[in-house]
Amino acid sequence: MSQRILITGAARGIGAESARRLAARGHRLALLGLEPEQLQAVAADCGGGALALEADVTDRDALRDAVARAAAELGGLDVVMANAGIGNGAPVLGGDADLWEKVVDVNLLGAYRTVQAALPHVVASRGYVLTVASVAALVHAPMMSAYSASKAGVEAFSNALRIEVAHRGVEVGVAYFSWIDTEMVRGIADHAALTQLRSRLKPPFGRTYPLADAADAVVRGIEQRSRIVVAPRWVRPLLTVRSLLQPAGERDARKAWPEAERLFEQEVAERGPAASAPTGAGGAAALQEPATR
Repeated sequence: MSQRILITGAARGIGAESARRLAARGHRLALLGLEPEQLQAVAADCGGGALALEADVTDRDALRDAVARAAAELGGLDVVMANAGIGNGAPVLGGDADLWEKVVDVNLLGAYRTVQAALPHVVASRGYVLTVASVAALVHAPMMSAYSASKAGVEAFSNALRIEVAHRGVEVGVAYFSWIDTEMVRGIADHAALTQLRSRLKPPFGRTYPLADAADAVVRGIEQRSRIVVAPRWVRPLLTVRSLLQPAGERDARKAWPEAERLFEQEVAERGPAASAPTGAGGAAALQEPATR
């Protein structure tokens, strides 16, 4: 059955590829994001019926307007996928405070703003909400305090929301992805400290997985209204043993941290605040002023 689906962060990565695959299965889409030309290209891939709407999840009023327009154009919304997200790598000591807060603003508050704006339409259709968290919601690594905090917050927000809307016929899912082959993940290569830390991860935690794995998981999750969406599949058991993961992860990370800290301090000396900047093209777009996008 065709559904009316709104996706944020749809210009690139998981959002874009999920949109293409959902469109191929006959669903109708509203694609929201920061890069209008890139959004239009994804919409074209999805077919003539897909909407491309520029919207910044950190701008509540603009986001509300975009969601309202999407609902009007599609005749309602059955699904909202709060996917917009950025990631950076910086320690709390020495990292740029504005960029730390930017990650939380986009990832956590942006998810809240998206869901809050779309929820009346989803309630009306007794639909489905999917928020995108991460394995970082389960295991919290050095240099990723902003990303981990924001994704743990997305998970907590979604779990609370699930209780609030269940009696209205709305179901809520949370997606947990490991390293997926997106521009954000590939951008880690530009940061020596992050690269060094990631190289120390034991298999399968350090491997990058195909974008298709995450997109296929999203399609299944939306069509089955799943409570839990994962990619790769080994992520699911982590949800049941999460209390054991953090101590084990900390032991390995502490050994690698002094060298990573040294590399970060060197990067700060060379690049200044840019050492703390979000990775990938999506991260760069999130930092641009609206007039320059």
